[in-house]
Amino acid sequence: MSLIEVKDLEKTYKIIEKEEGLKGYFKNLIKPKYREFTAVNKINMNIEEGELVGYIGENGAGKSTTIKMLTGILTPTSGNVVVNGLVPYEDRIKNNKNIGAVFGQKTQLWWDLPVIESFRLIKQMYKIPEGEYRKNLKKFTELLELGDLLEKQVKNLSLGQKMRCEIAATFLHNPKIVYLDEPTIGLDVLVKENIRKFIKDINKEKNTTVILTTHDLKDIEDICDRIILLDKGNIIYDGEKQKFKDIYGKFVIAEFVIQNKNEDTNKHIKLDNVEILEESDTKLKIQFNHKETTIIKIVEEISKYCEIEDIHMKEAELEDMLKEIYKGAHKC
Repeated sequence: MSLIEVKDLEKTYKIIEKEEGLKGYFKNLIKPKYREFTAVNKINMNIEEGELVGYIGENGAGKSTTIKMLTGILTPTSGNVVVNGLVPYEDRIKNNKNIGAVFGQKTQLWWDLPVIESFRLIKQMYKIPEGEYRKNLKKFTELLELGDLLEKQVKNLSLGQKMRCEIAATFLHNPKIVYLDEPTIGLDVLVKENIRKFIKDINKEKNTTVILTTHDLKDIEDICDRIILLDKGNIIYDGEKQKFKDIYGKFVIAEFVIQNKNEDTNKHIKLDNVEILEESDTKLKIQFNHKETTIIKIVEEISKYCEIEDIHMKEAELEDMLKEIYKGAHKC
């Protein structure tokens, strides 16, 4: 039995169709017209204990709505969801004891209290044994560098400091499942790296299941082994991160340092099966599908127009792949 089982899960909302102008305002006030909006459309997925899952998609794809149903905040319109043997919206208290969650900039720490007092309150709320609490506090203080922050009031912390404390608070009671919704938004590079390493270390040590939704795809690259891609409430990919790259990572970006462009190029180099991203007298940046052509053929073609001094190549990153997928989806 999977730790999380989702079958035909759906969430729809009724939205007022607003009409413009003063007349429309009164019309909506007296007799509003509604239309149904499907945020999550009969999705299915199973997640095993210890998995690191990236749950990703554009704004409005249905990511946060799904997480809220998994945590019991929202009740599904239809379908079934079982988390660790419990139906979240029916057994919210029991379910909450087994999970941790970070929702963007919403804090679970007490604003006017020192961080350590918030941790002590969480200890009481979750009835964490003293030995376990002290062990986790010591470990998290070291891993997240919280030593100088514990006696500070939460309201006096920077965004990065507060998020490190939020992450510690989330894992303090040894939850079986942790939901992280945009945990690194607005943070600097070093803080992000610190949080990513912490999540991977805790997953490895305690086999904690982590479901991560984020627009920072470096989080997915560094943390997750599995990707679930959502588009307009539908799952369009569910599988291993590497397999995702193998399927969608067909584009390669190459940068050429060039000189002595021929005069007969009409200022622009023309190449088949290649998209020219940037071109000047000394630089040419291209994107090509490695299934349709090869870098050798491209070099042969470019050599007809100029001299090549150097080449820098990189495979498409996760962000590039998603752009291509959504570009294709929006054309349909």
